[in-house]
Amino acid sequence: MMKSKLILSMALIGCLTFSAIAQPDRWQQKAKYEMNIDMNVENHRFSGTQKLTYYNNSPDVLDKVFYHLYFNAFQPNSMMDIRSKTIEDPDKRVGNRISGLKPNEIGYLKVKKLKQNGKKIKFETVGTILEVQLKKPIQPGESVEFDMVFEGQVPMQIRRSGRDNKEGISYSMAQWYPKMCEYDYQGWHANPYVGREFYGIWGDFDVKISIDKKYTIGGTGYLQNPQTIGHGYEDKSKALNVPDTEKLTWHFVAPNVHDFMWAADPDYKHVTAQVPNGPTLHFFYQENDKTKEWEKLPEYTVKAFQFISKHYGKYPYEQYSVIQGGDGGMEYPMGTLITGHRKLASLVGVTVHEGLHSWYQMIMGSNESLYPWMDEGFTSYASSETMAHLFDRANKNESVHNGSYQGYRYLAKSGKEEPMSTHADHYSSNLAYGLASYSKGAVFLGQLEYIVGEKAFDKGMLDYFDNWKFKHPNPNDFIRIMERASGLELDWYKEYWVNTTNTIDYGIVDMKEAGGKTKITLKRIGKMPMPIDISVLYGKNKVKTFNIPLQIMRGEKPAEGKKWSVVDDWAWTHPTYELIVPIKMSKIKSVMIDPSGRMADIELTNNTWNSLTEEGAEKEKVEEGKN
Repeated sequence: MMKSKLILSMALIGCLTFSAIAQPDRWQQKAKYEMNIDMNVENHRFSGTQKLTYYNNSPDVLDKVFYHLYFNAFQPNSMMDIRSKTIEDPDKRVGNRISGLKPNEIGYLKVKKLKQNGKKIKFETVGTILEVQLKKPIQPGESVEFDMVFEGQVPMQIRRSGRDNKEGISYSMAQWYPKMCEYDYQGWHANPYVGREFYGIWGDFDVKISIDKKYTIGGTGYLQNPQTIGHGYEDKSKALNVPDTEKLTWHFVAPNVHDFMWAADPDYKHVTAQVPNGPTLHFFYQENDKTKEWEKLPEYTVKAFQFISKHYGKYPYEQYSVIQGGDGGMEYPMGTLITGHRKLASLVGVTVHEGLHSWYQMIMGSNESLYPWMDEGFTSYASSETMAHLFDRANKNESVHNGSYQGYRYLAKSGKEEPMSTHADHYSSNLAYGLASYSKGAVFLGQLEYIVGEKAFDKGMLDYFDNWKFKHPNPNDFIRIMERASGLELDWYKEYWVNTTNTIDYGIVDMKEAGGKTKITLKRIGKMPMPIDISVLYGKNKVKTFNIPLQIMRGEKPAEGKKWSVVDDWAWTHPTYELIVPIKMSKIKSVMIDPSGRMADIELTNNTWNSLTEEGAEKEKVEEGKN
């Protein structure tokens, strides 16, 4: 891992300074964690102390605070256990496994002592939340110190975190410590852990972990003492000052992150790769017949980080770690836990997806519980673009986002769709949550490019990152960025696509000759209005495209091609629209709504008119009449 680093780089200081100037009304709480952890690998328990300096940057007086105690979810009869057993389509990784855990297999976090500025305070553990009544309220602009003594037991690997996962990784330590809940302009977010998403305070972490000397640790933060633990050398005999003890203490510092993850295993192989003008990449995995593709992973990951930084914003930290562990793929600050027994495309795919979460969750920090699609959807969209670049998939006729569009259309027709404004924990099914957050969230961006045009969209994506990194953006913040980039009004798009389950369905209902021209009658069948691109193929394979702006956009996107005509607006109140094209109907071969396929119309069969098909239908009618 990397050598000692300053707690805050100049780049991060610059980001924070710009944040304060650009958004003076969007205050944020801040935390500073100092933790000392002693890990017992024999009984999988750990003890710890935590000094948390909490900065109340809000305008409110706080008379209580809350901590997450995530490990308490891995106990029989917990909310996660019951939710998994009662939801109609439980995650197969969880199922009823929690209810069968033995006392030495459950997870727990127990707070033994807690003080505020040196004075004992009252607290109560309620499932995965610690409720704390303060001795003295925290005033606006004030900081306080909380000193805690706690202990925990690492559960069997079930969901994201735990010990002894299916691939034999000893410890995947995610959501493992008492973590202060977020308080923002919407109040406290003390959500019980049922297996969904996360939201946290930006903070600085200083963490020391003492563990059996056979283990190698990788995770969030910069390792401060590589020489004194004998790490980072092919020949460990070259290490300096390694104490002759049963345990070694690993010291990590992580600046301006909202969580801290680590993993440990005695058989980890550790390799690194350097992204030009970017971070050092670290890879931790067990070397065996099932992980041979990991040898190729660094090359692909370097190229991925280069592409992502160019198109979506520059990665601000100095390292990133890809670590074998967990139960699939899960993102954390400065690193990810992924299962490693995969073929190359799958291994690269999960690494790219989890890496991109650093942009849309770890750096943006949106409220993933309230707006999971702003993380999962944006990440899915950018992952498809990145994978197309890495594997040259963009040359295929099929859109690289076709899978997301198919997933959304399935959801829209399933009868199980719920608005994307639904809190992640409260979706009625995993199917509705997953397809809304990942597929419909990705389509949100695909359609937005269709609405505003590629140039404005690309500019908006970079502007979004540059203006809102480290600031917890919400959906309106993103839309306002895109409005500025495009010059169009877009609130209607967010309101329809996010807050409702209204669908898009446009059809060609009539074609008529009209004095040497052709009158095409279009109908809006679905409840959601959209601007329409319609292409006309005529003559010797000539194509002309007509753009029908939506009136409430107050403008239109730039031309996408040479033969491009902008016609009169379509008001959303009007169910039909008559398009007059200056071409004789006899010369028209076909007409198509949305030839680029970026609009998520749920019924494509009425989107095309074909002269040959029409002639065939007419002949069939004549033949039927003769009979």
